[in-house]
Amino acid sequence: MGKEIQKVNPDRKRQRFTKEFKLEAVRLLEQGDKPATQLALELGVRRNMLHKWQEQLRKKGESQAFRGPGAKPLAEYTEVELLRRELKRVTEERDILKKVAAYFAKELP
Repeated sequence: MGKEIQKVNPDRKRQRFTKEFKLEAVRLLEQGDKPATQLALELGVRRNMLHKWQEQLRKKGESQAFRGPGAKPLAEYTEVELLRRELKRVTEERDILKKVAAYFAKELP
């Protein structure tokens, strides 16, 4: 029923580039001294990635572009979001403690 997905090269790791690298790559691209294809070859990235970085920088600006994966910084959460996160964490802790207490209650004679 379900297809088994086979990777072409399972040992291949995803490339990650620093924000500084991306900013410099976009700067070089916009300078226009070299064609995008040649620049991409020299930098070791795909040409379309250079254009994606350029577009992201144009849309979000330097301070917001290339922030990486993951959650936004705590300073950017609203009070309600922070309280919801805390409630979720405390609820999970409580549930774990209930399970542990039930487990050890079974052990007692």
